[in-house]
Formats: sequence, structure tokens, C-alpha cells
Amino acid sequence: MVELQNKDFQLVLLSGLSGSGKSVALAVLEDSGYYCIDNLPAHFLPQVAEFLAAQGYQRAAISIDVRSGHSVSSLPQYLQALRIGGLDVRLLFLEARTETLVKRFSETRRRHPLSEGQRTVAECIELEREELSDVVDFAHHIDTSDMQANTLRAWIKLLVGVSRSEQLTLVFQSFGFKHGIPLDADLVFDARALPNPHYDPQLRPLTGKDQPVAAFLQAAPAVQTMYEDIRSLVEKWLPAYREENRSYLTVAVGCTGGQHRSVYLVEMLGAWFRAQQTVLVRHRELHDSRLL
Repeated sequence: MVELQNKDFQLVLLSGLSGSGKSVALAVLEDSGYYCIDNLPAHFLPQVAEFLAAQGYQRAAISIDVRSGHSVSSLPQYLQALRIGGLDVRLLFLEARTETLVKRFSETRRRHPLSEGQRTVAECIELEREELSDVVDFAHHIDTSDMQANTLRAWIKLLVGVSRSEQLTLVFQSFGFKHGIPLDADLVFDARALPNPHYDPQLRPLTGKDQPVAAFLQAAPAVQTMYEDIRSLVEKWLPAYREENRSYLTVAVGCTGGQHRSVYLVEMLGAWFRAQQTVLVRHRELHDSRLL
């Protein structure tokens, strides 16, 4: 077990797929005052964490991924040892759809770290997913497939800013099914059966955060019924997720375009649950995030 004397030391671990935005996330953390280390072999994590804590650092961020070789598979056990030692440590896992990653590598003309000149980019990505499979279950996922760099920066700042006194942070995310289901969703709900403000020319350019759209949806009994059903299910199962010692639970609500119905429901759910615990609200298609 790792023993740390500096109990105020906070450590953020970054992992995930190549091309998913880890360098952007690490730069955000460095700009926010974190001492950052990129591409650390996982075997050195306990020693580095002890050293940084002993030297009086308050916050640090370390990126560990497939560039570390086979040692990355040991990351979960080192993470558990650090937590047992009382360290405030969080693991963020960035990922994206394969076609998105292939496009990014093509645009930047960068070489995938697993290519070795014998694999296609798509083959490298799937191999990387396999090699990181042991890490996935211990992390909070961030799907960057349809995300702008500024949105990722905002989400990273929100996630690391949440106090660890909260055992579980509840994340509500709206999205559009036509852009794909978020890879980071733990629970997914489909709001496409609800009345659609899109077909009203006056409401079409607005979003579910605007009062005219909210009034339209509030007048539909089915919307209130779905909201209550989602709220009840999340309330019922929250204790079970807390018992798993999870740091985050992401509840995604989708409609066709991610502009009206899903946004409204996520806003309503966020407002209800913020009285109980820390809540993060994300609107993927609106490129907007905020802490409730």
C-alpha cells in the first residue's frame, strides 16, 4: 500500500485512445496549475506520486497510455493502491469513435504509436482499445467524437473542479441520435417519442433552454411522464452505483438533433438532483457545459 503524508495532494490520471484529445486535456490542466507529466510508464506511478506529494505539490496530472507498453495494464492496481493510501486520485479516459480517430490521424498526418509500419490506422485503434480494456472500467469516460477543443477544455475544468467530498458526481448529458450515442454514457434514454418543437418554425431555431420551447414541452403530458420515469429510475439505482465507489455516473438523454427535447429534460433532471449532490450538465450538440 502506498502511504502519502500530504493528504491535500490531488492527482489526475489521463488515459485513453491516441487522437482522442489527451494532449489538449493535459495542456488545460497545466494551465490550471497542475504539475504535468506525459507518457509515464505505469510502473513508476506509485513512486512518482509519493515523490510529488513529499515535495509539497498540491496538484499533479499524469498521462499514461499505450506508449507505456505492457505496464499500462497494471494501472488499475496502482490506482487502487493510491486510493487505499488516502490519495485524491481521479482517472479520466478519453475516447472517440474509430472513424473519427481515423479522420484525425489522416488530417494531421501523424503516425499512430502502435503502427510499426505493419498495421492500418483502424487496426491500430482497435488494438489500442483492446490493450486499454483493463483500464476502462476504473475511469470516467469522455467521448470526444463530436466535441470541439474548447468544449473539451471546459469539461476537463469542470470535472477536476468537483470536490472529492462528493462520493459520486451525477452527469446529465443531452445528445442527438443522428450524431451517434455518446460512448461515455452509463444510462441512455430516448426522447424521440415526445412531441418535437422542431416542426414549429418559431421554435426550430431555439433550444430546450429557451422559455418558449420549455413552455411547449411542459404542455405535453408525455414529456412530464418521461421526466418523472427517468428521475425515478435514477433515484432508485443511485445507491447501488454509490456502493460501487464510482466517481461519476453519466445519464444521457437523446432526441433526434439534440437541440430541444433532450436539452429540456437534462436541464430539468439537473435542477432536481442538484439539491442532493454535485451535478454536471452537458449539452453535446450545443457545445455547452456548466456546473450546477
